[in-house]
Amino acid sequence: MNQRHIAALRMERQHLTRKANEAEYTDLYRDTQPGQNVYWNGFGDPPSLTYRAGFDDMEFNRGRQRTRALIKGRFAGGNLGWIVPEDVELFAAAFVKPLDKPLPRQLALLELIEREGPLTIRQMKEETGLLVKEITPALHRLQEAFLVYEDQYDGEWDRGWCRFSEMFPGADLTGRSRHDALKTLLRRFAYRHVCFDMKMAKSFYMLPEKDIRAAVTALVEDGVFMEDGGGYFTREDYALLQRYAAEPPKSVYAMHRNDFLVKSNEHWLKGKYTHPYPDTLYYLLIDGEFRGAAAGKFRYTPEVEDVMTDIPDDETTARKDEILQAVHALCGENNPIKRYQGRAL
Repeated sequence: MNQRHIAALRMERQHLTRKANEAEYTDLYRDTQPGQNVYWNGFGDPPSLTYRAGFDDMEFNRGRQRTRALIKGRFAGGNLGWIVPEDVELFAAAFVKPLDKPLPRQLALLELIEREGPLTIRQMKEETGLLVKEITPALHRLQEAFLVYEDQYDGEWDRGWCRFSEMFPGADLTGRSRHDALKTLLRRFAYRHVCFDMKMAKSFYMLPEKDIRAAVTALVEDGVFMEDGGGYFTREDYALLQRYAAEPPKSVYAMHRNDFLVKSNEHWLKGKYTHPYPDTLYYLLIDGEFRGAAAGKFRYTPEVEDVMTDIPDDETTARKDEILQAVHALCGENNPIKRYQGRAL
């Protein structure tokens, strides 16, 4: 299978070739859930799909939060993310961590919320005498069990916590298996990636590989997926790629660490782009493939110490300005980049 053609189709499906309108964006967001904000710089901001939208998607999603057309939860690895409410049963089936052995503090807060809620953390502190640092992890564990819901519909920090069943009274959180939910999620994942492997799915969803493997195997047996060289395609895309001849556009994107493509490839990106600096700030998507990184330190703003690529030397020189401009697009024009390929600028 031609990797350049796969990369080109992936760029198209990600709307990196042509920006999405609102309807296309809504479909893309659904397929790449759970959505997250920009890594490090996006505290309190709505989720966004950087570079993909032909409009201000942060404001679009702020509006969706306000009307609860996006809802907050803890999903992959207990990380915060935003999903559409019509998928709440799907994500509960895939990511719920049942509270099999509840701690006294967790039970006390759950009973308080059931009796008095919705309550803010400040109100819980006043009612129980517990410290915020004691309340917060207990709430997070209850959140992972889909027992409580954090109603963050605006940018305020003091938000109410209520029973999950009170917020979503019609949701059946036990009627679907993880296996069934993963089959749905992986079909979306495959469509937006065009080709994926087990490690990519595990990296993004942060679920046991044995569960992912079982779902992928079932989809292959059902004729939904095709396997080729360790990669998996939808049957339709496998046929499409036999005649697909497009090449990925010449482009450079600095991708933040919560980006869908980065999260899916994080397992090998972290090992390949090593450096002596505290943080990897961004990964560089060059002509549809990850070919470099920007390193430095996250402080109030990103401090870029070095931008490194593994493209051929002649391209590294010829495309220097383009690559630096792509990094500036995320870190800000006023933030200096100190080095390029290890050499001082």
